[in-house]
Amino acid sequence: MGYVRATIEIGNPRKPNLQRVQKDALVDTGALMLCIPEHISLQMGFEELEKREATTADGKKQLVPYVGPVLVHFENRSCFVGALVMGDDILLGAVPMEDMDLIVSPAHKKLIVNPDSPNFPQALVKSV
Repeated sequence: MGYVRATIEIGNPRKPNLQRVQKDALVDTGALMLCIPEHISLQMGFEELEKREATTADGKKQLVPYVGPVLVHFENRSCFVGALVMGDDILLGAVPMEDMDLIVSPAHKKLIVNPDSPNFPQALVKSV
């Protein structure tokens, strides 16, 4: 299918007067977390909670800062998540996508709001 990218906004809810940044993000359903570059973490004034071990696609492990809370906004959806500070690109993983009820449309090769819930996100909170 190739790479899927989406424009998202990132904000710091602890600093509401700080303007959100709008950036292009790599959408990766195989990754779990939101990952942001160090310069964005510094620009947004995110606080480091702890270090976490991150395993990259090539199997390498590294300790990286875990920051937050991070406000993520896409179209008519928003969520709060933590972010791993690593890499030179924003990576939008499955956790924030699930939280905002977003899906990747293979036919359109883009991130979209779940068409089954276009007005507000749905969440599954229990199994049958």
